[in-house]
Amino acid sequence: MGENISWPAPETISVLQFLTTVHFGFGARDRLVDVVGKTGASRPLVVSDKGVAAAGVLAMALSSLDNGEHLPRFLETPPNPTETAAREGARFFNAERCDIVIGIGGGAALDLAKAIAILAASDAPLWEFCNRHNAPRPIENPAPLILMPTTSGSGSEVGRSAVIVFDNGIKAGVGASGLVHAAICDPELTSRLPSHVTAVTGMDAISHCIETFSSPVPNPPCDAIAIDGLKRGLAHIENAVVQGSSDKASRWHMMMTSLQGAVCFQKGMGAVHALSHPIGALGYHHGTLNAIFMPAVLRYNREALGPKYDQLCAAIPNGKGGDIADYLDALNKKLQIPQSLSSLRLTRDQLASIPEQALKDNAHKTNPRPLVASDYTALIEAIY
Repeated sequence: MGENISWPAPETISVLQFLTTVHFGFGARDRLVDVVGKTGASRPLVVSDKGVAAAGVLAMALSSLDNGEHLPRFLETPPNPTETAAREGARFFNAERCDIVIGIGGGAALDLAKAIAILAASDAPLWEFCNRHNAPRPIENPAPLILMPTTSGSGSEVGRSAVIVFDNGIKAGVGASGLVHAAICDPELTSRLPSHVTAVTGMDAISHCIETFSSPVPNPPCDAIAIDGLKRGLAHIENAVVQGSSDKASRWHMMMTSLQGAVCFQKGMGAVHALSHPIGALGYHHGTLNAIFMPAVLRYNREALGPKYDQLCAAIPNGKGGDIADYLDALNKKLQIPQSLSSLRLTRDQLASIPEQALKDNAHKTNPRPLVASDYTALIEAIY
């Protein structure tokens, strides 16, 4: 299933330097004790969710800390992180007299950890920090923050924002560039994921590579990173889903795909995310929505992408060729990802306001082909 893309020996841990210092590789979780120590902090708040804790992954992530099992924990992470949860987490942080936040989990937990770090030092509504606010408030004196992903999907550990469902119902980002002190990316932390979670989070990472590459913003270094991430993800997602923890190489590559897509967020996204964000605010899984929308959006953007569309098609594994949108349709089916919005039990009434909301989403601005509300309506109907 996978193209033979070289990868380091399993014991190799790389230090990657972007806006965030990233410790990447099997066993990287053992560096947590040193990373925390270098911040000078002594009482971490662990932000995660009950599923990660129940699966034993939280204990695995904290194993280098002598007191890891006794640290204060905020495990009330919603499937889509909310302003309310961030406010509650910040209150808990201060009540427990914590001095650093460690976020461990999928994108929801990591984005929530970012928001908690911001509100730990501010009583202002989180909305005032949002990039959709007319005059976003600057982040001042946030709590130190370390992030440890347990899925290969969102890339939030190196992403430039925290995506939150605000009290006003809008799902949007809080600009958080430079907020994360360090990220620890250990592919072994993804080894206990159920296969369907590996599939939809993996498709989330792939969607980030596709949309950032497709963005018309000129940035050749990011284009190179995004297309490499796409090749890597398409070559290894099936093995990661089918083989699970037994295929260490695929786990490594999928976590790298996730990181690569998120590094390129600076280029902006496109119509896939402009649609997924407002639908996600209704409580639906982000990666699943991205997977469903990708083929239809690629077909819509094909003419505007020009030669870039050919490069996307060339990323199909093993030199098989073909159309990337058709390939993703078949891949979704093979991975048993829902094929339509109706299969998620979304109603047309729920979707009626989505086109207008998509027009206001920041991802809309960098879609390679312009859209109006009727275009978004047509995309929704195409995969309803």
